[in-house]
Amino acid sequence: MFHPSNLKFKIQGKQFHSIEELLLFSENLPKDISNFLKNWFDSSDIITVKTSGSTGVPKLIPLKKKQMIESAKATGLFFDLPENTKALLNLSADYIAGKMMLVRTMVLGWDLTIVSPEANPLKNTTEIFDFGAMVPLQLHESLQDISRIKKIIIGGGAVSPELQKKIQGISSEIYATYGMTETITHIAAKKLNNLKTEKDSFYQVLPNIQIKTDERNCLVIDAPKISDEIVITNDLVNIIDDSYFEWLGRFDSVINSGGIKLIPEQIEAKLSEFINVRFFVSGVFDQKLGEKLVLIIEAEFSEKLKQEISLKIKSLESLNRFEKPKEIYFISQFIETETKKIQRKNTLDLINI
Repeated sequence: MFHPSNLKFKIQGKQFHSIEELLLFSENLPKDISNFLKNWFDSSDIITVKTSGSTGVPKLIPLKKKQMIESAKATGLFFDLPENTKALLNLSADYIAGKMMLVRTMVLGWDLTIVSPEANPLKNTTEIFDFGAMVPLQLHESLQDISRIKKIIIGGGAVSPELQKKIQGISSEIYATYGMTETITHIAAKKLNNLKTEKDSFYQVLPNIQIKTDERNCLVIDAPKISDEIVITNDLVNIIDDSYFEWLGRFDSVINSGGIKLIPEQIEAKLSEFINVRFFVSGVFDQKLGEKLVLIIEAEFSEKLKQEISLKIKSLESLNRFEKPKEIYFISQFIETETKKIQRKNTLDLINI
């Protein structure tokens, strides 16, 4: 059972004299938060966490409370977030990102404000915050007020180049995070705005994290304080040095088209220069090539739009000839996980190819 040595943290502006007082207060908080706090202070050494299911079927993973505490300490050290940090919780505590914001608050002695996990979580508060965590949609919808959060981590999906352009010049320090439920949220982060050095564009690992690659060039994570086992990922990376790496894409999404290996994430980054709605590329069976590259766009079908995109693809110099999609398909609405990540395979199954 986890008992803080002191109850210096605050939730909704209130400090607590006992765990019993905290749990009683939590009855007035959203159910996902009160349920987590009850589980956190029960006699078990573990918390069971549900994965998002973006790369497969959602599953339940047991995490050790002591390792969640170590993860919280690493975040505080990496981002320089001491006691009395004013933090914002605007994510569901049903998932690891929301749970960890509560753990960081209790372990590090923060002052936490809780708002509903809606698209623009800042619209109903005028406070200034030291730290917050958002998904890309929340960042996009909060741009007008985002400078009220001094440091922000973004997870749960990629930040588009279009959105990244919009956050340049904003005074907030905005970071993309790399991690998963198994690593108790992020094990690395990289700056998204106001970069000062070339290394700022790569992911930097948090304290007590060692990285290497396997024979597939996929990231292998050795983090003894937060995971009993070495984590072997399906993420293709380029390791810069002991502390920095470049993320390239998912090994299990690589498309082999006529013997040419194509990484969807890299192609999508180039296409995002002119496609302003949600989309992704994928490989589908082809008699001649084995797999052919196709583009899936979240929009109602329009012959005019299809022709416009086709012309832009043909003229886009950053795409080599193998990276240009052979077909374009339209779907009015993508299939998503509960945390709004695109389920690519299930969405692709909707198309009659």
